[in-house]
Parts: sequence; C-alpha cells; structure tokens
Amino acid sequence: RALAEALAAQGFRLVSGGTDNHLLLVDLRGFDAELTGKEAQAVLDEAGISLNKNTIPDDPRSPFVTSGVRIGTPAVTTQGMGTAEMAEIAALIARALRGRADEGVVAAVREEAAALSRRHAPYPDLAH
Repeated sequence: RALAEALAAQGFRLVSGGTDNHLLLVDLRGFDAELTGKEAQAVLDEAGISLNKNTIPDDPRSPFVTSGVRIGTPAVTTQGMGTAEMAEIAALIARALRGRADEGVVAAVREEAAALSRRHAPYPDLAH
C-alpha cells in the first residue's frame, strides 16, 4: 500500500483507487495523456525499473500499446525495502517518465535505482 500511496502522491491514478495486495494497476492517462504503457515500460526498463504494460478497464488503446502499467512489489520487499523506499521508487518512476525525452535523466534514475538496490542486497555476503 505504501507504493500505491506514493504513486498517487506523484500524480498517478491507481485503477480501483488502491490495492489490497502486492500488485498495482496504474492508469497513466492522468499523469500524462500522451504516455502509453508500452513507452513507460521501455523507458523504465532503460532506467532499471521493471514493470509491465497492461490494459486498464475500458482502455482506448490496443493491448499492444495500453494506457496502463502493472507494478509488483515482491522483488523489492524481498530485499527488505519498506515505506521509505516505496516513496523513493515512486519518485524515481515519476522522474524517469517526466524526463523520458532526456537520456541524462533516465541514466541518472538508473544509477539511483541501482544504488537503492545495492543498499538492500538480499545476500550482502554473496560474492558475484
């Protein structure tokens, strides 16, 4: 729920108004009417943040483009991330999508996302 609240604070609309589990369905149209789920997925993949494009109820776009994204939290909660980190993740998502036309913004978000992940390594003593 912390990520849902943090995304809403960043201007995203959650389908059904929130979530009761580890999955979030986000309608991107209120955040940026021109942004598609397909583009959001590609930009955030470049930024080191994984999610899926997803259709939303009554989606005017095709299932190959979509107006929404689906976000799951199991990977980050398994790493021990909590409420503070969910706010940070939401801010990174918003920043990457707002600055998607600027490769420097996306690269900076990628570095910050990687640093966040390193701070919460699930097996810190495991050698790579």
